[in-house]
Amino acid sequence: MPELSLAFDLLVAALVGLAVGVEREWSGHSAGPDGRFAGARTFALLGTIGGFAGWFVRLGYPALAAVVAAGGVLLPIVAYWATMRRPGTTTDGTTEVAAVLVVALGLTAGLGLRTPASAAGSIIVVLLAEKSRLQQLLQRIDANEMRAALLFAVLALVILPVLPSGSYGPYGAFRPRQLWVVVLVFSALNFVGYIARRLIGETRGLAVTGLVGGFVSSTAVALGFSRRSRDEPQLALPLALGVVAACTVLIPRLFVVTSMLRPSLAWALVPVLGPVLLAGVAIIGLALWRERDTRPHRRGTPQTIGDAPAKAGNGPNPLGLSTSLQMAVAFQVVLFALAWMQQHAGQAGIIASATVLGLTDMDALTLSMTRFAADPAQVRTAAAAVGVGVLSNTALKATLVLTIGGPRYRVRAAAGLAVLAVGSAVGLLIGWPR
Repeated sequence: MPELSLAFDLLVAALVGLAVGVEREWSGHSAGPDGRFAGARTFALLGTIGGFAGWFVRLGYPALAAVVAAGGVLLPIVAYWATMRRPGTTTDGTTEVAAVLVVALGLTAGLGLRTPASAAGSIIVVLLAEKSRLQQLLQRIDANEMRAALLFAVLALVILPVLPSGSYGPYGAFRPRQLWVVVLVFSALNFVGYIARRLIGETRGLAVTGLVGGFVSSTAVALGFSRRSRDEPQLALPLALGVVAACTVLIPRLFVVTSMLRPSLAWALVPVLGPVLLAGVAIIGLALWRERDTRPHRRGTPQTIGDAPAKAGNGPNPLGLSTSLQMAVAFQVVLFALAWMQQHAGQAGIIASATVLGLTDMDALTLSMTRFAADPAQVRTAAAAVGVGVLSNTALKATLVLTIGGPRYRVRAAAGLAVLAVGSAVGLLIGWPR
């Protein structure tokens, strides 16, 4: 029934305009000495004008549609010109621009694209209503973070599309576009970790610091906290808890990376890494419950893990681009090595390589396994290799704890890591390829 479809299209067009108009009236922009030209009714009519313009296009009358739409757009333009001529009027064209967008969204709905029109209209209303919060957010963004966001846009939107997607080199292991995706993924994770440290704060409890620091480098957390435990033995328990938290958050990070690059591997990792994740969560939950009267530190010198937060726009790049590039290079070297191992040593060689690589670089191991798991027959082997790497990495952290840490910290941290190792072993027994 074309008449019913038209009615729904026009209804959506009018409702989009009405929603924007209600927000303009609610926020006070349609009244007072600086009152703009339109309120809820005018905006609803502008949306309807756009809806009829879209309908005329569908009927095959583009000239008539252009005249109708131009009339709807011309009204806020003229209104803005007239408003700006009034003495003492504040320069603000938000309402007029919103009116032009309402006409455009009404035209979109009139063309039968109701969902895009409704979605865009909802976003516009939210942007208009949250003006003060957006301004507060912008005030908290420093020049360093803005540069990082712009740089990431260049990396993702300019460089990535021009890179070739084919396979090159020995064993076809060199894939430039896939390699650049690795840079983007880890730059994004570094940026998320940077923002999390700024929002949470690095002095609000060592467990939280270790948890956030684990997004950057759980090994760095273990090393830094072990050293600190010798100077501040009274912090043995929270430092040990921070190490366990950093090791625990490594597991969700691996799930995120594999989900983005190879979902089938992420599913295969659930039985392999699920037990160690549950063990870590249980340790953290039990420790926090037993120490529930302990309050996080609020004063003193911040303790940093990895890169310190940027200050006044002159700190390190939040993307950690140099680290991401190093990760990509390591990933490529590992790809060549694993391709050689797969050809000459089979599954046993892959597992042996994972044991060694897990000691130094879990991220490179995980990324290489996403490539290895491109063959569906090798998904379980790749998942087992990641599990072996996690167990090997846990053993390395336990060695750091036992050789560097203070006496009280050493016992507590080693006990927590031992529980995580048992969880890793259980996961390997469940998910081992047969």
